Amino acid sequence: MDETVRARLRKVRNFMLDMDGTFYLGDNPIEGSLDFLEALRRTGRQALFLTNNSSKNAGTYVKKLQRMGVTDPFLRVYTSGQATGAYVRKRFAGQRAFLLGNELLRGELESMGVCVDNERPDYVLVGFDTTLDYAKMTRVCDLVRAGLPYVATHPDFNCPTETGFIPDIGAIMAFIEASTGRKADVIVGKPYGGIVEGALEMAGATAAESAMVGDRLYTDVATGVNFGMTAILVLSGEATRADMEASPVKPHLVFDRLSDMIPYLEAE
Repeated sequence: MDETVRARLRKVRNFMLDMDGTFYLGDNPIEGSLDFLEALRRTGRQALFLTNNSSKNAGTYVKKLQRMGVTDPFLRVYTSGQATGAYVRKRFAGQRAFLLGNELLRGELESMGVCVDNERPDYVLVGFDTTLDYAKMTRVCDLVRAGLPYVATHPDFNCPTETGFIPDIGAIMAFIEASTGRKADVIVGKPYGGIVEGALEMAGATAAESAMVGDRLYTDVATGVNFGMTAILVLSGEATRADMEASPVKPHLVFDRLSDMIPYLEAE
């Protein structure tokens, strides 16, 4: 057993877990994921699921985790949609959002007090919209081109599935930029600070005692590195070892999957 790895994990009491490609693929947990949570339970650690995927709301993710066999106290989820709702509620108080996003995201935002009005918007909010059509893309490009403030929930280019990858919001933003010449003014999700503040508050933990675990270098690992957490890459989703070697962002630890950490957690 690598003593350096064990020493690094010993100080981690709170695990921020990405979901797609880290804990599960599609509707199935990755092998050993539930065993990893049991190891956290046995060793007195906690976990918070932290996802950039804004195509669904937190309640939907909780139900999905329950179907996979996850139980309390691990049924806690914080999404980029929730973090974005908290941001725009302060930044654009009393103003109306044009939302490019699914109905689940709309409901979550409205429950947080965000006014969504796609007919008379004051600013643009782009999420991971899996119901895209050309009319929607034309409308959002018109508004961005007109100069409305432009906020995005997260930057991921692809979303891992059981059969490969589907285009995520990063691909949508690339379309918008190609048409309008504008990038998002603000991106809230990983690896940016908007989502980190809310997640640590929900977890009741400090960055120093937390680990960010995920399958993407440019979001999950970068979040850990940028905000003083232990950055852990798992190779069960998007990133490969070749990607890691070529990336300027380097994780502190690398495992094939979550369950490979279990021996280190229990060898204290």
